[in-house]
Amino acid sequence: MFRLIKIIFNACLIVLAIIGFNAIGGQKYVEALKINIGNFIQEHAMESAKKIGNFSNLNEEFAIDNAVNLFGYKAIIAEHKASGQKMVIIDSGKKPLLTQADIKSDKIDTKLEDLAEKFKYQAITIQDVKVTNRGTMNVYNKQVPYAKFEAKITKMPFGEIAGVISSVTTSDGKEKLALSISEKDKYSQLITNEFYKGVKEAN
Repeated sequence: MFRLIKIIFNACLIVLAIIGFNAIGGQKYVEALKINIGNFIQEHAMESAKKIGNFSNLNEEFAIDNAVNLFGYKAIIAEHKASGQKMVIIDSGKKPLLTQADIKSDKIDTKLEDLAEKFKYQAITIQDVKVTNRGTMNVYNKQVPYAKFEAKITKMPFGEIAGVISSVTTSDGKEKLALSISEKDKYSQLITNEFYKGVKEAN
């Protein structure tokens, strides 16, 4: 009985503390803190992104989401705010993950499957990659070939994706892999072109 009274008393104290916290503007403090943390993460992502490219000319409909490390390579992830379509640029340095010759070759399906294997131990798995089309697009002010693909994906709210993959050599001799990915039925090449049109080489 004493234990039950103690639990109820502690619960009451917690409720009173929360009420008191909110009464002195605590909720506003929490919201402000969340905004500040979000701004800090965004600023950090932008600072890291500057090493991969100059994104200052991007249309305001795009946002740099994060700067990450993908299987040992520096990368940035951007998002088209309205559609959720993701753009990814991976700096693979002097050892390209895919070259322009790979993307134009007849063996691009196999190359993409090999690349997908690198995600095997990551949070998601990409399977059954197939190339559906080819073309060229502007990346870092260069016209480069791309391969459009479809694939199955695990551990995501949707099961299939579509997108394009391209490769470009920047003036510092490094190879950048440029991707754009969305849900299979929502992928837009117009969004991809608009994003990469605004990406310039790092200063």
